[in-house]
Amino acid sequence: MIGYIALGIGLLSIVIALIFAMYVKKKDQGEGLMVEIAGYIRHGAMTFLNAEYKYLSIYIVVVAILLYIGSLFSKGISAYTWIAFVFGAILSALAGNVGMRIATLANVRTAKAVETDTSSGLKVAFSSGAVMGLTVVGLGLAGVSALYIIFKDIVNTVELSNILFGFGFGASSIALFARVGGGIYTKAADVGADLVGKIEAGIPEDDPRNPAVIADNVGDNVGDTAGMGADLFESYVDSIIATIAIGVMFALVSSIEVLLPLLIAAIGIISSLIGISVVVALRNNDPSKAMNMGVITSAVIMMVFAGIAIYYLSPTYHIFNTTVPWYYIFIALISGLFAGIVIGFATEYYTSDKYKPTQEIAKASTTGAATNLITGMAVGMLSTVIPIITVSVAILVAYYLAGLYGIALAAVGMLSTLGMTLSMDTYGPVADNAAGIAEMAHLGKEVRERAEGLDAIGNTTAAIGKGFAIGSAALTALALFATFTNSVGNVTMDISDPAVTVGIFIGALMPFLFSALALKAVGVAAEDMVNEVRRQFKEIKGILEGKAKPDYNKCIEISTQAAIKKMMLPTLLAIIVPIVVGVTPGLGAKAVGGVLAGSIASGFLLAIYMANAGGAWDNAKKYIEKGEFGGKGGDAHKAAVVGDTVGDPLKDTAGPSLNILIKLMSIVSLIFASFFLR
Repeated sequence: MIGYIALGIGLLSIVIALIFAMYVKKKDQGEGLMVEIAGYIRHGAMTFLNAEYKYLSIYIVVVAILLYIGSLFSKGISAYTWIAFVFGAILSALAGNVGMRIATLANVRTAKAVETDTSSGLKVAFSSGAVMGLTVVGLGLAGVSALYIIFKDIVNTVELSNILFGFGFGASSIALFARVGGGIYTKAADVGADLVGKIEAGIPEDDPRNPAVIADNVGDNVGDTAGMGADLFESYVDSIIATIAIGVMFALVSSIEVLLPLLIAAIGIISSLIGISVVVALRNNDPSKAMNMGVITSAVIMMVFAGIAIYYLSPTYHIFNTTVPWYYIFIALISGLFAGIVIGFATEYYTSDKYKPTQEIAKASTTGAATNLITGMAVGMLSTVIPIITVSVAILVAYYLAGLYGIALAAVGMLSTLGMTLSMDTYGPVADNAAGIAEMAHLGKEVRERAEGLDAIGNTTAAIGKGFAIGSAALTALALFATFTNSVGNVTMDISDPAVTVGIFIGALMPFLFSALALKAVGVAAEDMVNEVRRQFKEIKGILEGKAKPDYNKCIEISTQAAIKKMMLPTLLAIIVPIVVGVTPGLGAKAVGGVLAGSIASGFLLAIYMANAGGAWDNAKKYIEKGEFGGKGGDAHKAAVVGDTVGDPLKDTAGPSLNILIKLMSIVSLIFASFFLR
């Protein structure tokens, strides 16, 4: 019954997302130049996504065939795993696609709405974010529930877990491609536009005279919307899958311990719907307060209804050979939820220009780009302390109350209100696009300032969303790691064993190698973009005077080609490395365990550092643009633009991709564990 309830609520979430989409579509999109610019952005976004999906289709077919062949040679891989893989990949791509389509409709409508007031713009932008948030959790819960319902009675518990891991494998693969590809696209355009437009030509951000400006706004959609949607889709489903997998180790497939994560996710969707309604209903010109109210409302309702459900389902729960009271399970669950909230507020503190860390970066800009960069790096490093301590406390609490099952449940708790937090996160790129359209369409100073106010809040909400994703990744990856150690139970993983030590070093290396490839790809593509913008400024007479139209399509083409070519190698490494280590003589399963442990530790820290440093650099620049330390065009502003440019690929390409990396490596290891044991 619980499986069908979860499936029904997942489908309900999708229906409500469609209602929000229709609401956004009916809003006034304005006329003239603003509609023309929005058309360029939408066309560019769809061009990239269609090109990306052609390559991903080939990847999906190849991997599905390999999984099917693998099932013929090993009983450890189910004959149905390839089907689940394809299903997970399709839903992951669909989640990002739906969100991006509505975002490219909402940007111009948000710009039109802020002509009335800030609250009207917030309502349109946040409603488009709600489409993404509700679609992701709806597809995720419906997908996992459907697989559970279909296979629970026709396969054994080990095979059921393998099928679910196949679903997670598909979701994680597409998420990593989308995150890396979208991140390379958006930051190549952003960096190129800033370096030539702001620093060399001295023209404002989002100025229509800049040839890279459309590609930059397209990038907000393909990276921060489509990429983020696929990213958090896989985070969400992986946390549920990990809990179910641990549950089936010690309980019947139809037991409450196995079904509980589905029920918690369903309650989370209902809580998110209420939180979203609060934000949309409030007539508040302070977007930050409105969204914080929505987050708090969702969290409180989630805790209340989850506690009631856990209590009434069973007074005690059976975890391996131990019976624990219901409130142990409840505390383990909310430890993850509280950890997510703490990480969110800590992220806001370190990245918002309302607080000292970001203001210190802005102040450091007065003495040049070097001091801006040094201070920003220090802020990013310091920002790792609270998330690490918070997640460590959550792990200890959850483990001592409910073992490994408790840790997995904590990850479900952290992402339980994802519908609300992702709505808040996706609002950011829509607001960013709206500010760009307001600038390019010359809608006036007041409209532009309102849109920029929404955009500034969007940077912080995006950073908070990344914090949630990274924190949940650590918990989920740890739960998947625990599942791996149990699946190879006859293998001892002793850190004094050289094979395990080598595995730890390789695992710790992976986030650095992966990030280096992603950052280098952005750098190379940005060089091409800079050269193209310089060429157009030089060869097309009248651009800077506003008398000639730039060739926007050429810049879009540069970003598209760079993203498609460069996204393959970093993503394939995540799949290949665990398999190579696992089948190498002298290494095997125990070394793979070391790889997973090393990647989780270094990946978690590096992801937080890069995401928060980048967010702080960005908001330090915006803080100066408000008039502090000389305002726009001054020496401090030029130094802050350099910091923002350095931080862009950290926060939008490499950083958020790492949380997918560590989970994808874990899931690949689980699927191929039987080969490592041979």
